[in-house]
Amino acid sequence: MGVLSNKIDRDQLKPGDHIYSWRQAYIYAHHGIYVGEGMVIHFTRGSAQETGTGTILDRLFTSSSPLHNTCDILCPKCGDQKRSDGVICSCLDCFLSGYDLYLFEYGVSPALFLAEARGGTCTIASSDPTEDVVHRALFLLENGFGGYNVFKNNCEDFAIYCKTGLLVVTNIGVGRSGQAASCLAGASAVVSSPLRFMASGFGGLALVGCGMYCVSRYVSDIGVRSDAVKVPVESITELLCKED
Repeated sequence: MGVLSNKIDRDQLKPGDHIYSWRQAYIYAHHGIYVGEGMVIHFTRGSAQETGTGTILDRLFTSSSPLHNTCDILCPKCGDQKRSDGVICSCLDCFLSGYDLYLFEYGVSPALFLAEARGGTCTIASSDPTEDVVHRALFLLENGFGGYNVFKNNCEDFAIYCKTGLLVVTNIGVGRSGQAASCLAGASAVVSSPLRFMASGFGGLALVGCGMYCVSRYVSDIGVRSDAVKVPVESITELLCKED
């Protein structure tokens, strides 16, 4: 665990852990909350109610669904989830879909946060007690987590809310997800770099771009955002409906 890898073994799992697995050649990760007994509650991208990007990314994110959703195999633990979307409960095998298991870290230092070159693996925010995390996940399993949106309300947003109870209350361009923040930070660093820095050569331009990327990631983290507030899980459905 640390800067190089958050990969863990299954026997290290504890109820309330925020876990994830990289998909599609490490293009993105799917996140969920481990609730014990080999089961994971997670937010999936279904076909009926979600808002995607309108691009090829939509096809990539459909693999957040359990493995047996896309084949004829019926999991003895999960049953038939072919038509499932939104917040669902799957066994660990179906959640991982053959990929490796990683643990999302909470309460990391700003230095460690920035040392992680890619978002979606850790946060400066602290985790709430296990019982609160599991309660939120079980409540949202029954009541939903609003409409899926790749950039504003995705599987990582769901898991971070379960762990922290924090919700972004302003309707701006990115939710709680570190993956989404990294994508937007990278785009911002490329697009908004002033042309005058090109005079200092590629090295200077790369240094400025890296600095802008790090700053954008940091200010977007749920642990430092001023627009993130603690929201009781019993009130979240109404708030998410307003955002939709």
